[in-house]
Amino acid sequence: MPLAPLPDSVNARKLHRRLKRQVGQAIADYDMIRDGERVMVCMSGGKDSHVLLDILIELQRRAPIHFDLVAVNMDQKQPDFPEHILPDYFRERGVDWHIIEQDTYSVVTRVVPEGKTMCGLCSRMRRGALYAWAAENGIDKIALGHHRDDIVETFFLNLFHGGRLKAMPPKLRSDDGRNIVIRPLAHANERDIAKYARLRDFPIIPYNLCGSQENLQRQNIKRMLAEWEREHPGRTDTMFAALQNVAPSQLADRELFDFAGLETDTADATNTDESAAATADSIALRWFDRARLS
Repeated sequence: MPLAPLPDSVNARKLHRRLKRQVGQAIADYDMIRDGERVMVCMSGGKDSHVLLDILIELQRRAPIHFDLVAVNMDQKQPDFPEHILPDYFRERGVDWHIIEQDTYSVVTRVVPEGKTMCGLCSRMRRGALYAWAAENGIDKIALGHHRDDIVETFFLNLFHGGRLKAMPPKLRSDDGRNIVIRPLAHANERDIAKYARLRDFPIIPYNLCGSQENLQRQNIKRMLAEWEREHPGRTDTMFAALQNVAPSQLADRELFDFAGLETDTADATNTDESAAATADSIALRWFDRARLS
């Protein structure tokens, strides 16, 4: 099925330009892609990864540097997974691609008790397989489709349920140290991404193929943020801006800021003030003596 052309309307063109600008800004802000690098775009088949690949393909043609793209999907052998959809699409777009085949579905359904959430183990196994393939195939950067709303939601998940001020950084080194992960959609919001995906009519693969349970905590956070955004438009932008403007001395993390050192700084400042005052007193005394003796 051919990719739908972007509608010839003012709003569609504005949306397209906005997404390109935001992806370009994220790449520049966080030094995501350098000249000559090979970037692996992780393709789940959902709207986010489709938009990410589409915008990167376009930026690749216009960027002041050269970089290569390879689209990678992981076939986890879920029941009824439409294996042909993404390969057909990759061929149509003319992009280098690869399918990793690994039956994580059977492992997860065997290990996780019935009724328990499978998503955590499933995602860890998928991430491990993708990271390993990247390290073995000369990949310089791994691009994921997480957007601004994902980053803010993750911040509140960690705040409310993990007791940590932690989100999804736009760029990070993987725990094993072998890969650099980037999120070029970090400045883009989910509403724009969904709208653009509908306009382009990407071949979306639904998320319910494995019967995975909905992450209730994340959905609750999503609803909370949506309500805030309705009541106060622009609030999510403000919260994301806050994640880019951290004041360590105004928090309470002893590893992040040297609170004990404040006394030393104060003592140094006091000693400096006392020394300056003594010098001023000495000068004043000498002037007094001179005036008295003259």
